[in-house]
Amino acid sequence: MTHALAHNTGSDRQLDLRYLLDEMVADRRLLPADAERVSLVPRGREDASRHPVSYLGAQELPDPSREQKPHSDESIMGWLGDKVGQELYRIDPLKIDVASVTQVMSYAFAKRHSILAVEVDADRVLVASAEPYVAEWESGLEHVTRKQVVRVLATPAEIERYMVEFYTLARSVSGASGPGGNRGTGMLTNLEQMLELGNLQEPDANDQHIVSIVDWLLQYAFDQRASDIHMEPRREIGKVRFRIDGVLHTVYELPIQVAAAVTSRIKILGRMDLAEKRRPQDGRLKTVRTDGSEVELRLSTLPTAFGEKLVMRIFDPQVLVSGFSELGLADEDFQRWREMTSQSHGIVLVTGPTGSGKTTSLYTTLKQLAVPEVNVCSIEDPIEMVEPAFNQMQVHHNIGLDFATGVRSLLRQDPDIIMIGEIRDLETAEMAIQAALTGHLVLSTLHTNDAPSALTRMLEIGVPPYLLRATVLGIMAQRLVRTLCPHCKTPHRTEASAWQQLVHPWSVTAPEQVMKAEGCLECRNTGYMGRQGLYEILTMSDTVQNLVGSEVEIGPLRLQAMKEGMRTLRLSGARKVANGETTIEEVMRVAPAPANH
Repeated sequence: MTHALAHNTGSDRQLDLRYLLDEMVADRRLLPADAERVSLVPRGREDASRHPVSYLGAQELPDPSREQKPHSDESIMGWLGDKVGQELYRIDPLKIDVASVTQVMSYAFAKRHSILAVEVDADRVLVASAEPYVAEWESGLEHVTRKQVVRVLATPAEIERYMVEFYTLARSVSGASGPGGNRGTGMLTNLEQMLELGNLQEPDANDQHIVSIVDWLLQYAFDQRASDIHMEPRREIGKVRFRIDGVLHTVYELPIQVAAAVTSRIKILGRMDLAEKRRPQDGRLKTVRTDGSEVELRLSTLPTAFGEKLVMRIFDPQVLVSGFSELGLADEDFQRWREMTSQSHGIVLVTGPTGSGKTTSLYTTLKQLAVPEVNVCSIEDPIEMVEPAFNQMQVHHNIGLDFATGVRSLLRQDPDIIMIGEIRDLETAEMAIQAALTGHLVLSTLHTNDAPSALTRMLEIGVPPYLLRATVLGIMAQRLVRTLCPHCKTPHRTEASAWQQLVHPWSVTAPEQVMKAEGCLECRNTGYMGRQGLYEILTMSDTVQNLVGSEVEIGPLRLQAMKEGMRTLRLSGARKVANGETTIEEVMRVAPAPANH
């Protein structure tokens, strides 16, 4: 402890490798032999310039106090934090107000002292540092900000990365705003128009600052595993929100005219009509990640009271590379689905609400079916992901090319497999049935709550029962459920009442214990990381077909399907709960209770 006392009572001193090794050995966080080995290995020029914590973390030395688990930057900083009484802070960019923290100190000051403000409120500022014994900057910062400085520790890599990201973004926003940039006037909106004198120039969509903001926005979304990016105009600001694992998070608030310029920039990239702000538009954009992989984005604009709202849906091609097991479709359900989709002719329907993963399931299926010996064609509105393995056509209502017309044209293209984006009306349904009857496999989607309801939906739009019995091979309903974070999920005794509510009205034995979402730094204290599908697969056996008449009673139909092996969405979720993959609450949130028991 002599080193620590010297650091705390003497002048400021930066951490060095020798000090860290000695103290970790003294605290039994490192074996003497490992410390000696590291100290004797000569460091190259690059390693010598690295922060000692980063260098030591990269060695992955075993920690005797944690069952020989290897040390990391976080574990070393956590140990240091306990030693000096400073909390280890995990920088979560989604929870940081970048505009506020970058105003606390200049980039030059932050860079010089390797510090970063991470939280700001009325009377204090939280500052992250990787040097617990250096305090020369504290008094100056308190004097300038007139706020109490509260110190926390963060890893050197996080401080360095986010310092560059936050200040680059803040500089771009400031540069794009220009004089009077934070005032929300001078913008033409759909609700009202106000004239601001003296502000004669709005930011150009091709301005370098705007280009930088768009680049940051896309890369940031990819890093955070976002599925959608929302740009939402308000009276004085433009909100940026990401949907991650099905939940929206506010990421940034841009000055309203900067947000408008960002939207214009994205419209240009998506080849949309820049001048048209009164009508909704659709577009698409392909970009490349830093690792070289391509990502497709589907763009949609909507005129709102304060300007154009833009939503970008992100389609990661890597999802299609993964098999059905990664999507959550396994065991008997996968066998049933494979048998359905391997037929030479008939209709297979996928049903569920928007954002339930229907498109991913269809594309993954088509990609596996699209062998060189078959011709796979699709008609979509719009084309979600461009896939070279099959022929895709997009609906264009303004020239009379709708789903029904598209299917009629596709039938003259000698197809083996046809994918119809959605069956919305009788004409499209009739074309799908005609295709199935003439020897084609047809895959399509519907919007219904569960698999049996798809049959009643088809009857409602006017399809005769005998044609349903003749053509429909099966129906898959699905939902996306958040999966538990592997870093923090913990076992708990199963609550009988909650389990019974989940599986009601069916009698399913409850497991002795289930996993609960605790929340940690890795999952932003949500307890969940990633999503998987819940599936309900109804096969049109002879017995089920006999129950399809001019009116379908859902209850008997569901019971018969379950006798033949179908699991409802909730029972599918119950299996995932029993396997420790998700929670009862999460399944209850996304999966509907069976109606008409």
